[in-house]
Amino acid sequence: MLVPAVGGTRQVPAADPIAEEYILLGLRLDQRIPGLVDGYFGPAELKARVDMEQLRSPARLRADARALMERATIEVQDANRRDWLTAQVQALEAHAAGLAGDTLPYEELVARAMGFAPPRHDDAEFRDALASLDARLPGVGAVNDRLAAWDRGLEVAVDRLPIVVDWLVERFRERAAGLFGLPDGEDLRVSLVTDQPWSGYNWFDGGRRSRVDLNTDLPIRAPDLVVTVAHETYPGHHLEHAWKEADLVDRDARLEASILLMNTPECPISEGLADLGTAFASPLEERKDLLVELFERAGMAVADDPIRARETAELAVAISRPRATMGAIRGNAAFLRHADGRSHGEVLRYLEELGGYGPEVAAKRLEFIEHPLWRTYVFVYAEGEALLRRWMEAVPAPEWVARFGRLLHEQVTPGRLLAELG
Repeated sequence: MLVPAVGGTRQVPAADPIAEEYILLGLRLDQRIPGLVDGYFGPAELKARVDMEQLRSPARLRADARALMERATIEVQDANRRDWLTAQVQALEAHAAGLAGDTLPYEELVARAMGFAPPRHDDAEFRDALASLDARLPGVGAVNDRLAAWDRGLEVAVDRLPIVVDWLVERFRERAAGLFGLPDGEDLRVSLVTDQPWSGYNWFDGGRRSRVDLNTDLPIRAPDLVVTVAHETYPGHHLEHAWKEADLVDRDARLEASILLMNTPECPISEGLADLGTAFASPLEERKDLLVELFERAGMAVADDPIRARETAELAVAISRPRATMGAIRGNAAFLRHADGRSHGEVLRYLEELGGYGPEVAAKRLEFIEHPLWRTYVFVYAEGEALLRRWMEAVPAPEWVARFGRLLHEQVTPGRLLAELG
């Protein structure tokens, strides 16, 4: 569904025929796959043209994708731009093929949509992570029950969320400005929503502006709030989209960057960037102090005892690593459900028993995995972050800020990063 830009979509000529055809293909596919277009702030006349024309058949859309692939391969001279466009169009062609009845096997579809083949993880990784949690969490009994009890003690009351979120956004914005700079005129607002399969979402409207929604269907834990806010705002989605609008669209006239498309290779880059960006917004060595202050600003009971607050913050940071490891189980669950044909109930039990999720959270995770749009998107988080982390850590730490900056400004594909890794 198209998200209109603030003040209307951009009223400028298309940069070139390749960019125009790419935008038209994305908009036309969105009519068949609602939600494929995550945001559009390009020429209004292109959107109007698609809205007024007759709906294109899946076969025609697939042919359009193949024709665009051939043209881009021949006509686009810049190698990085050509690689980005062809990777994107390969994904769109796979989606059009599915609409036309030529559905790819799930694992192949995921590889085309992501621009690389996400791995299946050995269940031993998750057992080891659960064992680490078991050794660290207080109390007795099953680790899942103790983890759920621990999480309940870190919930932020919904009525305190606006105050805490505003504080975090301003703090992370200041940090991002110092490290990466901010484009002129960027801005965002945050709202609380319900009845969504995700925990947070950035809707980029163009004009350097974002709307960020935080979902309160499930309780929001203080440590998760830190990660989610950084992910959606600074230096995550908002900063990436604002800089790419400024650099790629406005400066370089690469108008293809004015449409944001789900289930394409730009997504693991964007989501991996947003996850990795938390380490810049709130480095782990500083996270304890941030959490202690968050407990107080949120009016949480743990803040009443300064010693307990610090111990709680220290443990929250310590268990963040095994919990991050366990995040990859969502990809395994998607493979089980969609590639292996395991039942809803079997995958739900898998998430509960090996993922450390309580029944309510496991059900929410599986809702995401089974959603028609998100069933392939589920891989972009853990696997996107893992790929980008490998790429970042391939250079010395003093170069990490500059390397992360490339992700904010350049057209990058998973294939390009893998090639640079060698």
